[in-house]
Amino acid sequence: MSTLPNHYIANAIVDAKGHLTEADEPLSSLQEECGGVMGGPLAIPELRALAMKTQKIGLRLARRFEALGEDERITAWVEIEPLNDAERNPEGCKIGVVNWHSEELGEASETLDLARRAEANRHFAELTARLDEAQNIISVASEATDLRPLHVEMSKGAGRPWTDFVELKGNAHEQPMHWRLLDGSTFKVAGSKRQWTAHLEPLGPQMGQQMGQQAAGQQAGQKSGFALYLVAETALTVHSSGANRQEADELAPALGRDLSPVLRQPINRIIANAETIRTKLAGPLTEEYSGYAADIATAGQHLLALLDDLSDLEVVESDDFVTAPDRIDLADVARQACGILGVRAREKGIELVAPSKGETQLSIAEFRRVLQILINLINNAIRYAPQGSQIWVRLDRIGERALMTVADQGYGLDDEQQAKVFEKFERLGRSGDGGSGLGLYISRRIARAMDGDLTVESAKGQGARFTLSVPAADDLRSKPRDNKSLDDEAAQ
Repeated sequence: MSTLPNHYIANAIVDAKGHLTEADEPLSSLQEECGGVMGGPLAIPELRALAMKTQKIGLRLARRFEALGEDERITAWVEIEPLNDAERNPEGCKIGVVNWHSEELGEASETLDLARRAEANRHFAELTARLDEAQNIISVASEATDLRPLHVEMSKGAGRPWTDFVELKGNAHEQPMHWRLLDGSTFKVAGSKRQWTAHLEPLGPQMGQQMGQQAAGQQAGQKSGFALYLVAETALTVHSSGANRQEADELAPALGRDLSPVLRQPINRIIANAETIRTKLAGPLTEEYSGYAADIATAGQHLLALLDDLSDLEVVESDDFVTAPDRIDLADVARQACGILGVRAREKGIELVAPSKGETQLSIAEFRRVLQILINLINNAIRYAPQGSQIWVRLDRIGERALMTVADQGYGLDDEQQAKVFEKFERLGRSGDGGSGLGLYISRRIARAMDGDLTVESAKGQGARFTLSVPAADDLRSKPRDNKSLDDEAAQ
């Protein structure tokens, strides 16, 4: 580094791309503690924002910034000046540190760090599982193509330790090993060429013990367990040349099935990092930049929703698409969907009215697929219904058909819109709402695959009623409701 002016205790250079090319102590150490490297992107969030602002406006700034190191909270005053030295760093900037104050982080910061790591693990995981207090499998979920065999085996092995299903180093020890010994362990998975890391998050009373807190509201003797997250060191790649060409030809055609997991991991990382910035877990930040991070996270969520729609589109349009019908209670599905979307409805000032407790409507359908359809219908209703209105989910039976209707008090659809609403990529001229125009198309395909259908009744200015019909079960116990009663309620 060059000689500094007398009033600077440290100096640094940031190039036009935001990379920290030179830095004195203690800035160079803070860069590493924030996850960066010399020559890489400036990793100190608030300082990076100031450097980018200096370059954008082309004027000298003098500001205070705060940051979190590994075990210290840093508060410093810096002077940042644009660089126009074309031989060295065109359009970069130089940073001079005027003063520097650090204080040790307490126990609360350790808790914050644990929460931060747990949140990152949730976003990055390509397989998640719920374990009991003995680390036995309760449930498991995964969309990674190279984890399909593991997913199937773990699903069949409910009640067994999760360590039975992976090639864990030192797995000869008596199981289950203490969760702290397994947290962060690396291993291989049969059928996957990638290296995997296990992260265990204690739930219930153990969470309080892990964070050095009292487990509020936990009753003595209450059982606890763990959340298991499997995180890969690398994203899933598809080779398309040389000896792997045949394998690539088999994998490449399926966007939703195979490319979706590849895209999902980096998008999840973007969302996780944006949420870390938005919630200021990485250090203090102005509201303006916290808002930018929120926009990035929202855009990432829209991309994930689009991937989900494309994946579902591929599945429902395949020749071998079938559902797994079972005897289910449509009322249970409806109440669960309303519970999932209740918070979102309240945020928009909309009342979501689910079937009353004790009401039933037995049918033959696949629970997961019916829930998927219903969440899509309610989501659409919430998106377009006016504030202060109501959305009803009502049950009915006509002959051998069980019906479930989502009715809203929105603007409604005219005859032309009703004729097109189930078409692929049809959004009825709407823009900017983040939708893909695939939800209703996919929902109808699924309904018809269950020997059912999805229809709409509406009129401009009078809301819309989307009705899912599926085969009714023989031992229906609830009293049938006629269409007139629903009409009366919607008109209120």
